[in-house]
This record gives sequence, C-alpha cells and structure tokens, in this order.
Amino acid sequence: MYTLGIDTSNYATSLAVFDTAAEEVVCDRKRFLPVKPGELGLRQSDAVFHHTAALPELLRELDAEFPLHRVDAVGVSEKPRPVEGSYMPCFLTGLAVAQGLALARGVPLVRTTHQQGHIAAALLSAAGASLFARRVLVFHISGGTTELLLCSGTSVVCRVGGSTDLYAGQAVDRIGVKLGFAFPAGAELSSLASECSEEIKPKVSVKGADCSFSGLENQCAALLEHGAAPAYVAKYCLSAVGQTVLRMICAAQEQYPGVPVVCAGGVMSSDIIRAYVQRTQPDIYFVPGRYSSDNAIGVAVLAAKEVQAWPM
Repeated sequence: MYTLGIDTSNYATSLAVFDTAAEEVVCDRKRFLPVKPGELGLRQSDAVFHHTAALPELLRELDAEFPLHRVDAVGVSEKPRPVEGSYMPCFLTGLAVAQGLALARGVPLVRTTHQQGHIAAALLSAAGASLFARRVLVFHISGGTTELLLCSGTSVVCRVGGSTDLYAGQAVDRIGVKLGFAFPAGAELSSLASECSEEIKPKVSVKGADCSFSGLENQCAALLEHGAAPAYVAKYCLSAVGQTVLRMICAAQEQYPGVPVVCAGGVMSSDIIRAYVQRTQPDIYFVPGRYSSDNAIGVAVLAAKEVQAWPM
C-alpha cells in the first residue's frame, strides 16, 4: 500500500509517498517558499500564491519518479495543530489539491495537522514503528512552534511546556537575518556556528518546562554591537537553544521518568544543538534533516496509519 502526503506550511511546499509494507519513504519533493532579502517571513496571501504555483510542478516531478495512479490514499495537513481554532490559509492550498486527487482516484482522504505530521516523521525516523504504540515526549521546535508534548503515538495527550514568547525558530531566523542570511536562516546559521571553536556558556531563561527566547535575540544583538565575530554569535544562539532544550527536557523527565524523548522540527536538525544536548543526554532521539524540517513524510505516514491501521 502506498500513501501520498501533502503539506503546505508557511515555509515549504512538500509531497511524499510512503510504502507501508517496507515502512519507508519511496520519494519526496520539497520547495521552500521564497522570501525577499531582509524579510522575516511571508504574508499568508503570498504563501498561498507560492503553494498554488509550486504544487503542479512538484506533483509532475513526483509522478515521474512514482506514478501517482498507484497511490492508495491521500493524506494532507489541513491546519497547524490539533487544537480548536488552529488555522492558517496556506494549508487550504494543499487541502484543495488533496481533495481533488482523492476524488479523481477514488481513494480515501485523511485529514491531519502539520504538527502531527512532524511527530509522525520524528517517530518513524527515530525507531520505525516501535514508538507509535508508546507514550513519548516530543519536543517540536520550529519557526512556528516551540512545544514539549506528551504524546501517545502521534496523538497529543497534553502540553508539558514550551515558549512563553518567541518561538526558538523565530529567534534563530531573526538572528540569522541580522547576520545577512536569507529567511529561513537555520541551516546557514548552523554552518557558520561550526566555524567557531570556542566553548560557550549561554545565559538562558527556563522555568520548569517553560522558556523564553526574547532575551536571546537581545543578547545576540548586543554581542554584534560590541564586535563579536559572526561565527561566535551564531554558535551562541544555537548553544542557547541547546541549553534551553536540555533544561526543559530534564524538567519533563522528572514528571515522566523513563518516557523516550524525541526532538523534532526544523530547528532540531542543527548539529550544534544536537551535540550540545547529547553530550549529557545521549539517549535523546534527534531527527535527521529530511524528516525534521517542514515536509509531508509524516502526513503520508499518518494516512497509512489511518487507512491500514499501520503499524499493526
């Protein structure tokens, strides 16, 4: 059985095909939405336009690699999170295409959310099907959220903690743009940070499993004003995120001892953050970039799970 996943977030247009028998991704395509230099994101109307333009092209590319007439179900993220009132117009573009494909093919349509897609992709890459039947602490950090969630498989049981102001991805992107990178700036910031060999002990704001990132932006701006090297500032930023993640995880583990921890979302694909956390917490699962940044892989997995009760 093959399932197609479609995700149209405020960062990327993405498609993926999942093979339930092999429990692997057959193929995927992703295109990040273009943002003008110096800007920190897109208006929703612009995001909708770019998704509308990108989807036909990406579908043609995907069909050339895996004929879409072989798809047995279509999954789509219809909103950001599985909570009442969660809504962004950009997801309507993917939903419209998914509905059309499912109707034309006569196959089931599975509606899910962007956040649950991230969780599913994270669990799949961390340990295959084994974590889908367990309680898991999932740390979802991206440009649009910073939340530590207790999950039962891909179902969110409760929010354990998160940011009280800026999301981690917002802080990373704002600092990256200050350093001259295009939005989103996470990959470039991480690459620049790797050039700094200094040991950094950042100041962070964490209370239990909750945090604040507004101070991080101000700290990095002050470092730049006082002549700190760009590579040092980049490493300071990502080290601060790493230290924040580490302290929040420790607080969550006190509440839920023995529960596996999986780190998901685009920000968590940084080698700097992973190294910082795993230095003292080697058993934490970190998701590879292909599965961690905005993509449709998890959406395709959720479609398979819904239609075929995967994993059994």
